[in-house]
Amino acid sequence: MTSAPVADRLRHWATLVLLPTGPLPRPARRNYVFDVVLALVLGIVSVEYALDAGDFPAPVRFPGQDLSEFRTEPGGEVGAVVVAVVSSAVLALRRRYPLVVLWIVLEANLMTPTEWPRLTFYACVIAAYSAAAYSPHRPPALASLVVTVLSVAVLRDSELPVVPNQYVPLVVLVPLIVAANGLRTWKVRTDEGLAQVSALEREQAEALQRAVAHERSRIARELHDVVTHHVSVMTIQAGAARKVMATAPDQAEEALLAVEAGGRAAMTELRHVMGLLTMDGADPAELAPQPGLDQLEALVSRVRDAGLPVELTVTGVPRPLPSGVELTAYRVVQEALTNTVKHAAGAPATVTVDYGADDLRVDVVDTGGEPGPGAAGGAGHGLIGLRERLAVYGGTLNARRRLGGGYRVTALIPLEAP
Repeated sequence: MTSAPVADRLRHWATLVLLPTGPLPRPARRNYVFDVVLALVLGIVSVEYALDAGDFPAPVRFPGQDLSEFRTEPGGEVGAVVVAVVSSAVLALRRRYPLVVLWIVLEANLMTPTEWPRLTFYACVIAAYSAAAYSPHRPPALASLVVTVLSVAVLRDSELPVVPNQYVPLVVLVPLIVAANGLRTWKVRTDEGLAQVSALEREQAEALQRAVAHERSRIARELHDVVTHHVSVMTIQAGAARKVMATAPDQAEEALLAVEAGGRAAMTELRHVMGLLTMDGADPAELAPQPGLDQLEALVSRVRDAGLPVELTVTGVPRPLPSGVELTAYRVVQEALTNTVKHAAGAPATVTVDYGADDLRVDVVDTGGEPGPGAAGGAGHGLIGLRERLAVYGGTLNARRRLGGGYRVTALIPLEAP
């Protein structure tokens, strides 16, 4: 094994260890206030312990200095007080720099004699918790925690500190108060979150209902146009038949047959439109018919002119269908090609219309591409409208992404027997 791969592997390991797994925490002002108060309280308690602990044969030791007689005389508690102040004061920054704080407190703990475990023990516990909870440098933090446990409880020949009697009520009450406050805060935030989720769900449901109502109203107006067109043609054919009844019976018969066919088509459309919403506030419909399958080629040509390569294929035996069915199939192709222009600009697309024995199948497939300028402007109600439109005729819509890329929209409309 050459030195280069070894160096690269070491560099990779060092990167994994030293790079943070997330950003450094940025505590809020109230967090800083809490930490300052905590450091102040712990500092007062530690300094009081340092002043009242009495003389020990092994006082506080600093690296590289011989202070073995630091506490042999009354008032010689300076070293213990310095260690207590330093190990407590740095806790004010325990959230912002948790790992550095742990190292400083650990160094202060190593300088503390084994006879004085309470001098830095509580600061070690708080610093270790802070490093575990807030440090983004996970491997160094875990390694520092292991070193802290070994130095405090295993490698040093000292007993763990005993809580003085006067602090026992605080040790019991403070955790209870903190836990109760945390539980209450969690409950309040959970209730607020549930209320927000419920409100969002209601808003989404209302938006969906409004979209469905809007689409049904639009479909009803379009079907109204279809029925109006049939009735208008029937009126014209009936008037023509009345005029030529005596002079040209054959022409009158043809006109009456046209009236009969138009009436049947109108009744078919009326059966579909009865379940939809009424046309409150709708403009009077024009007598011009709605587009049908015979205008698909014109639609495809307009899309080609917009820069989208489209191929139209018609299979099966084309035959006249109810105007509403043809309008629905036309809208499926129109909506699918519009989405292709928006979300897959320039992607080739194919439109296939299959006249089956019992149903009409419309299939629009694109190969996928980059979103166009209008991709972010849609309300997302196009597919809802198509499903509502197809449901009028008992049809189904299947819109999904393709495994190889692109999108496929397939509509299946059952055809009534003639």
